[in-house]
Amino acid sequence: MALLDQALENSKNLFSSGEFITKLGSLVNIVTDSKNALSAYDLTSYYTDGLSDILVDLGIQTEIIDNPIKNAPPFLIGKRIESSELKTILLYGHGDTVPLQKDLWNKGINPRKLKIVDEKIYGRGVADNKGQHLINLLALLSVLKTRKKLGFNIKIIFEMGEEVGSPGLFELCGQYKDYLKSDVLIASDGPRVAIDVPTVFLGSRGAINFELEVKYREGAHHSGNWGGVLRDPGVRLSHALSIITNKTGNILIDNWKPTSLTEEVRGRLKSLPTTISKTLEIDENWGEPGLSSNEKLFGWNSFSILALKSGDIDIPVNAIQPSAKALCQLRFVVGTDANKVILSLREHLDQHGFQDIKIITENAINFEASRTNLDNVWLEKIEHILQEFYGDNIHVIPNLAGSLPNNCFTDVLNIPTIWIPHSYKECSQHAPNEHLPINLLRDALLLMTNLYWNLGASN
Repeated sequence: MALLDQALENSKNLFSSGEFITKLGSLVNIVTDSKNALSAYDLTSYYTDGLSDILVDLGIQTEIIDNPIKNAPPFLIGKRIESSELKTILLYGHGDTVPLQKDLWNKGINPRKLKIVDEKIYGRGVADNKGQHLINLLALLSVLKTRKKLGFNIKIIFEMGEEVGSPGLFELCGQYKDYLKSDVLIASDGPRVAIDVPTVFLGSRGAINFELEVKYREGAHHSGNWGGVLRDPGVRLSHALSIITNKTGNILIDNWKPTSLTEEVRGRLKSLPTTISKTLEIDENWGEPGLSSNEKLFGWNSFSILALKSGDIDIPVNAIQPSAKALCQLRFVVGTDANKVILSLREHLDQHGFQDIKIITENAINFEASRTNLDNVWLEKIEHILQEFYGDNIHVIPNLAGSLPNNCFTDVLNIPTIWIPHSYKECSQHAPNEHLPINLLRDALLLMTNLYWNLGASN
């Protein structure tokens, strides 16, 4: 048996023996809800009790680092240096999750206890992100146990605050730039374009959250006694929102439109399947006219109203409310001047007579847009290896439609970023019943084992 075949067999055995399920179950059982953690240090058990044994087996020397931001969760960094002559790969992952939402899961499923139903593994963090970085760590271990070396150096950085905006990650990468210096980031998060085809993406859309608020007075006033003579904040806010996009979601603020949808990007996106989802019908006529669905999703910006409030809809009263508020979000790709987003919005509202609408940006969860160039040599190498193993063309997209702290690596560490997701769109990420199919996890483990093997062989 060839050594590569032996490494692949080692990875197959992790499923046939039940070892993979056991290891993933132990990670899921550690509750790591970063939004509701009583203490930042409660989250460190994921490092000490969850990842420690695997990292020791990989020969990675680790260190838990205090977050540069007070009361934010600490980081785990580490490295295994086989030779200064070899290339160095940086591995990133986050162990924190969104809240459990325990009472909303299907009957008989506890989000902190792994459960298999119809060949799908359920549990909080299975898809985002515990299962994904476990795949990568175990693939590395299969290579190491077989070849007795990786053939490259490995460095790691794990965080426990990605779901609350990655506080301190940017600062940490700056402080530990020399320690984390690498040739490429290879990490996993987000979904594949199609469940049965490997995907590579090179960055992520950014996100800017902000609130629009209009407040005229204290207390509500009877709509019969005062209707027609008091300004209604709900009406004013509704009209203000209506000038940000038109009725079909086409963005109306020129500075909110990107300049990066090049022919090269369009060419890559044309090779993707035109069906976005088999379970959710998309609205073809929504968003920027003249663009394909994939161009809208991966190459353009989108505006969303996440929440609206004026009064209590569950207990309505016949009264004109004193105020109204909307929580809004702009998802944006590179080629958008993020520093001008709020300024452009202010100018746009003022030009249309909405000086009374206040823009609130405090405590917003923001990610910068970032993207490694499509002509990068690491993409060429990794795409070739993945396609040889898969036996056909894989899906390559310029960036994830969602947001990740990718700019910490591209802008601070100045390294190319290659993301290889091990999830799929219908995984219920951030929702009750988060899950992944066993077949997807098994295939992903073999895919990464082959990738790491070949990257080590070529070094």
